[in-house]
Amino acid sequence: MSIQIIFENLKSQVPSDEFERYFSKIEYDAETSKSDLLVFKVPNRFIASWIETKYSAHIASLWEDIYGVLPKIQILTQSQKQNVNNSTQEIIKVIRTQTFLNPDLIFDSFVRGESNKIAFDIAKNVSQNQAKHFNPVLIYGNTGLGKTHLLNAIGNEAQKQGKIVVYVSSEQFLNEYTNRINNNTMDRFREKYRQCDYLLIDDIQFFGGKDRTQEEFFHTFNELHNNQKQIVMTSDKPPRKIVGLEERLKSRFEGGMCVEIIPPEIELKIAIVKQKCQINHISIDNESIAFLATNVSNVRQIEGILTRLNAMANIMGVDISRKMVENAIRDNINVNNKNITLESIINKVARFLNIKPSEIRSKTRTKNIATARRYVIFLARELIPNSMSALAKELNMKDHSAVSKAQKKMEEEIEQSSALKIIIEDMKNQIQEEQNDKLS
Repeated sequence: MSIQIIFENLKSQVPSDEFERYFSKIEYDAETSKSDLLVFKVPNRFIASWIETKYSAHIASLWEDIYGVLPKIQILTQSQKQNVNNSTQEIIKVIRTQTFLNPDLIFDSFVRGESNKIAFDIAKNVSQNQAKHFNPVLIYGNTGLGKTHLLNAIGNEAQKQGKIVVYVSSEQFLNEYTNRINNNTMDRFREKYRQCDYLLIDDIQFFGGKDRTQEEFFHTFNELHNNQKQIVMTSDKPPRKIVGLEERLKSRFEGGMCVEIIPPEIELKIAIVKQKCQINHISIDNESIAFLATNVSNVRQIEGILTRLNAMANIMGVDISRKMVENAIRDNINVNNKNITLESIINKVARFLNIKPSEIRSKTRTKNIATARRYVIFLARELIPNSMSALAKELNMKDHSAVSKAQKKMEEEIEQSSALKIIIEDMKNQIQEEQNDKLS
């Protein structure tokens, strides 16, 4: 971005004697200036006051017309410049420490077992800067196993030690990158991501196929790694299996520590259920806890069932009984779910949305069909053992990463809409009941 264009515009609009008197002595401070902050130095306070009063708004408007960003204008004397430098550094520090970490997700609240012990130990060492040879760290595994919890725990612990932490999801990184490109503020983006002590990125698998984002992240990765800054990422699969991820990134990820979290053993799931009940003040007997942990495989599903049970018990004014637990999780019981097919789910969704089952399987990308596919994907992942690759093939989608993205979007929509949550639960129950009727 060149300031010369601005001066040329001003020269054509300001009387020549006035321009000579004031603007001939102005200096543009390129070192301090940003795309949204223009800093100028002048010899004295009189000239500073005159330019600021009469032309600062005009300078800002010219800059916006050319570069699309409305900047702040600062006209300073030489003696004021040091104060500006301090102020700018303070702004940068604020930006870099806005991490959006969840303060409740700490190491003390993480329930440990054999399935996650190695990942926990590595995460704790990394957070205390005791494992510099573990860089980068990639924690991978299925949904709901504690990857995001560990990522937040690392960030919270590092912040306690005064470290600058940036925590984002891959989607947030992508969206911010796109916005900065569009607004010509990539310098701010790079300043944020390349000057932190810890860069924590959740769901790195969604970088697959995003060539420009991967290019930017590659250079960010190298800058941080070369300066011995810690990089920690999570994914639903190891680097080699991330479709669309560039070979050079796979190589760098594998050059650090890749650790898997596997599904929890029954004892760990029981411990997790007990902890969730304690945190949320849910009263439930040990027999029901064991039944819940035995019959529901996914920890996030367990959390959802506990939330519904607690709400139901409060509304009805009763204690949670074994029968209530059985009813709440009947659509998750493994023996029943074995008989549910993808076809039955597609048919149920098609009837509900008043479309043809063949449209859901087609390559059509209209909004209502895309919504239907998300419904099917979410229900299928909840009820039957289809892999994401199999679902992608059945639903005419590009690959399993497209299925994963659709599932994540659906999970977010359900979290934001209680009405949608009820609809999905009703559909799950209906699918389960219809299957039970066929078996009886």
